[in-house]
Amino acid sequence: MRTRLLLLLAALGSVPGRVRVAVRLRPRNAEELAADADFADCVELQPELKRLKLRKNNWDSDTYEFDEVLTEFASQKRVYEVVAKPVVESVLDGYNGTVMAYGQTGTGKTFTLGRLGEQDTADRGIMVRSMEDILAEISPETDSVSVSYLQLYMEALQDLLNPANDNIPIVEDPKIGDVSLPRATLVEIRDQQSFVELLRIGETHRIAANTKLNTESSRSHAILMVHVKRSFMGGDNIYSNENGDISHLAKPLKPLVRKSKLVVVDLAGSERIHKSGSEGHMLEEAKSINLSLSALGKCINALAENSAHVPIRDSKLTRLLRDSFGGTARTSLIVTIGPSPRHRGETTSTILFGQRAMKVENMLKIKEEFDYKSLSRRLEVQLDKLIAENERQQKAFEDEVERINIEAENRVSEVERSFADALEKERLKCQMDYMESVKQLEEKLVLNQQQRDFDVFTDSNCIGQAGGSVEVLKLHKILENEAHQKKKLEEEIIILRSQLLQLTFEADQMKRYLDGGGSGNAYTGLDSSMSPFRHPQLKDAVNGQKASIATLFEQVGLQKILALLESDDANVRIHAVKVVANLAAEEANQKKIVEAGGLTSLLVLLRSFEDETVRRVAAGAIANLAMNEANQELIMAEGGISLLSMTAADAEDPQTLRMVAGAIANLCGNDKLRMKLKSEGGIKALLGIVRCGHPDVLSQVARGIANFAKCESRASTQGTNSSRSLLIEDGALPWIVQNANDEAAPIRRHIELALCHLAQHEVNAKDMISGGALWELVRISRDCSREDIRSLARRTLISSPTFRSELRRLRIEY
Repeated sequence: MRTRLLLLLAALGSVPGRVRVAVRLRPRNAEELAADADFADCVELQPELKRLKLRKNNWDSDTYEFDEVLTEFASQKRVYEVVAKPVVESVLDGYNGTVMAYGQTGTGKTFTLGRLGEQDTADRGIMVRSMEDILAEISPETDSVSVSYLQLYMEALQDLLNPANDNIPIVEDPKIGDVSLPRATLVEIRDQQSFVELLRIGETHRIAANTKLNTESSRSHAILMVHVKRSFMGGDNIYSNENGDISHLAKPLKPLVRKSKLVVVDLAGSERIHKSGSEGHMLEEAKSINLSLSALGKCINALAENSAHVPIRDSKLTRLLRDSFGGTARTSLIVTIGPSPRHRGETTSTILFGQRAMKVENMLKIKEEFDYKSLSRRLEVQLDKLIAENERQQKAFEDEVERINIEAENRVSEVERSFADALEKERLKCQMDYMESVKQLEEKLVLNQQQRDFDVFTDSNCIGQAGGSVEVLKLHKILENEAHQKKKLEEEIIILRSQLLQLTFEADQMKRYLDGGGSGNAYTGLDSSMSPFRHPQLKDAVNGQKASIATLFEQVGLQKILALLESDDANVRIHAVKVVANLAAEEANQKKIVEAGGLTSLLVLLRSFEDETVRRVAAGAIANLAMNEANQELIMAEGGISLLSMTAADAEDPQTLRMVAGAIANLCGNDKLRMKLKSEGGIKALLGIVRCGHPDVLSQVARGIANFAKCESRASTQGTNSSRSLLIEDGALPWIVQNANDEAAPIRRHIELALCHLAQHEVNAKDMISGGALWELVRISRDCSREDIRSLARRTLISSPTFRSELRRLRIEY
């Protein structure tokens, strides 16, 4: 119940955070070394146990535990890292934060917080080091940092950056209880040097005095306020359903701005008047300091005891710190003590103050707003760029179209002239050839006519003279030959005239076409379309079908149904394999089917039949049987992976590929089959199926890859696998990265899980970085719609030294 409550609070932007308290011991000063030389320190530190012992006398002491115990030898850097750095990191994440020092005057509060470290950089205090980390993490283009530096003196709030501004009012928001100082000077910080200069200016205006306990005793509470504004893109909203479970509804990314505030408070030291020797005005200052510290102590007591009334309004100090104790800020308190036994009472009071503060619980909350101005500016810039680019492209397009038109017109004109000239030459040539042929034929005809007349005349004389019949027959034969030759010539003339007329007609037609600019002829492209992809029916009428199959199973028997798988009738065989597939969908039937040889028969069908329906249904039945771990090893032993791989390579039907991919995906979840899947081509077959592109098929492929990656992750965690991922060796990483942000939720979810499992094995880190998977892991850790996957990605990035190094190199937050 508590875990669910914490998740819900995190979803609403609030998480609990106790005030962390550290104690720091100041080394003995020169006076104490002389005066207390014969006395032991009143405190004994046990930093390894985070424990402190306060000596009452030589034989009795009280023990106290703190979040951190810092000895007199602790460096300023260590103090910053254990006390303030977690608060600074929370401020960069969008939470308010407070770092405060409390203790007796002269115990090193100002040294711990406000030391500038100009002579020795190792002496830099929390204020300087905090700003160094903030400036190193923000982006100057989108983020901003501004600072106010104030002091609370005699219950008057004064501006250390503008001393004339000496009575600044405190404004409280009645709805959310937030405190603001609208009249305080706010300076934007661009670099560390300007910030150190501001601190130096503020320190010169801070009021201090010389007392018996401290030569430079601060007479006011110094308050440094650092306002951080960060812009980023966000979009996940989290809701709780009726069962109290957390669900994620991903929305498009939108520009957001997070405004956080770091408050560093250097409290004036508590003092006892008879020890400090304060008189006159200094006495009034000491009273004011002690009153404000007393009011702060009352508030912390009330918060520690869960009192119904907390006296926040008793002092301006408590009003300023209302968000730090019992509010929404992450707070770290460092209490400073001295070793001298003369100040055992003040040391005891300081330690008890810290103990009570450790009981105060804050509810941390991110302050996030929609960044309308940033979105508007960015959209305006993008719009201007798009308009300018569109104008350039439009002008270039128009110029290119004009150039192409001119070039086409010139080419058409040139081709028309060339074609007209060639056609005219061809026409003249044909005409000349025709005239020459006609002339030759006419001359030949005349010669043949003359020869025939002469021969007739000669033959007549010969007949008259000789009167022989033989000569007459010869003449008749010659005449017949001449007549036949004449007829043949006449036919040739007719053919030539016909050809000439045809050429003339074509020439005239082409000339009219050229004169008309090519009008009257047009070419139309073929109208092509893709036939729509028809999704096969996913389920039949389930209730009726199950009843009929159960009846068939009882009446006929499993052996007879399996025998029908070998029927010569194709329809009988198809119906039989469908019945077996439906029976295999029920877990209770799977063992009977396997024992009766049904698995072997299905593998035979997958091997021997080319009918798409038989292969699809057989693959589906094998996929159902592969959900059982015992059956998975049988499938592997009988060569099932090879058969599924061959089917995956040959099939084109999306439903067949979906069944095959589902069967391989089920096998990928078995730790014992990893090497067999690799050696028999199961992984490559799974990757080859992505050619189909159908979402249902890709979902099964993604599921198989996620199952395989999970098995590898489990093996590496158990120490049984130290080599590089077989998925990466078979070339799966590019497809995984390419589809890690797929629009289809099932595909995206499986691939996100696969990436997280691959990343858990350190040996895969370099391949994933070079393959672009690191960017997807960062996106998953921020934007994934599921909290468990987001957390897994975040843990993986943090636990991998290689990823951490690369993220630091790229300056990516994680």
